[in-house]
Amino acid sequence: MEYTTLGDTGMEVSRLCLGCMSIGTSDWRDWVLDEEEGIELVERAIDLGINFFDTANMYSDGESERVLGKALEGQREDKVVATKGYFQMDEDDPNSGGLSRKAIEQELEHSLDRLGMDTVDLYQIHRWDYDTPIETTLRALDDAVRRGQVRYIGASSMWTYQFADALHTSDALGLERFATMQNHYNLAYREEEREMLPFCEQENVGVIPWSPMARGYLTRPDEDIDATTRGETEEYLYEHPYREGGGPEVNERVQQLAEERGVKMAQIALSWVLHKDWVDAPIVGTSTVEHLEDAVEALEIDLSDSDIEYLEEPYEPVPVSGHD
Repeated sequence: MEYTTLGDTGMEVSRLCLGCMSIGTSDWRDWVLDEEEGIELVERAIDLGINFFDTANMYSDGESERVLGKALEGQREDKVVATKGYFQMDEDDPNSGGLSRKAIEQELEHSLDRLGMDTVDLYQIHRWDYDTPIETTLRALDDAVRRGQVRYIGASSMWTYQFADALHTSDALGLERFATMQNHYNLAYREEEREMLPFCEQENVGVIPWSPMARGYLTRPDEDIDATTRGETEEYLYEHPYREGGGPEVNERVQQLAEERGVKMAQIALSWVLHKDWVDAPIVGTSTVEHLEDAVEALEIDLSDSDIEYLEEPYEPVPVSGHD
């Protein structure tokens, strides 16, 4: 395993972060692992040297946090754990979502309880709250850091102007700054290269992109996607414009390069993300130990400049996706 410093936090994290959306309960989504298999996946990740885990309160309605906390019992101190809040957790309680002070304090407390932790390393806002002034949100997050419940704060999937406004507000008011950005980025979706990624690089913000393999779109030929459990059941998969613009051609070139190298498509797609200097640790979501091991092996794949140019050449602009 390779390690890197996460933004300007000083924390050393594995180059791969295990995304825990795939652990919790299959009652939430068909492809999610139940507790026993979820714990096995986390334990194998630890064996492989992964020390960075990302979850959210909404994943499996809190079960992902609980299962991750159970899997890390007795060894939480030497791991870096990230979770998120924003989406409404209780349909009867409108204050269980959003980024008001009440929502943040209430839902952070619940997340810590499920994780079995007094302090979470990284607490992220899952989306931008248009109904709450960013100053209110930042003051609540700053207080959480000062109380010792949170070590660092992060953001996810928003417009660059919003992120710039948030950082400026923190600087102007002397509040804790967002140290990380968890955004949507992969070979089939590169709109973040226009503004967000250069801005993060300028501000020394750690980048931990979600869906580095395009929710599975870059892990197998285009025509085979619907053959998977997730492809059959995941209504969110095609809300993203992976098949628009040059997406199918990108998919084909990933397949061709993988065949030439004798590796898997997923490994080529992940290696491309790992070759991007502005990326610290892509968040890898998987539901099998085999695919997790494949992801770790991708760290050893060296892509030449011509390989990268070949993979990128078909890309065309697509609609911005992932902010909502």
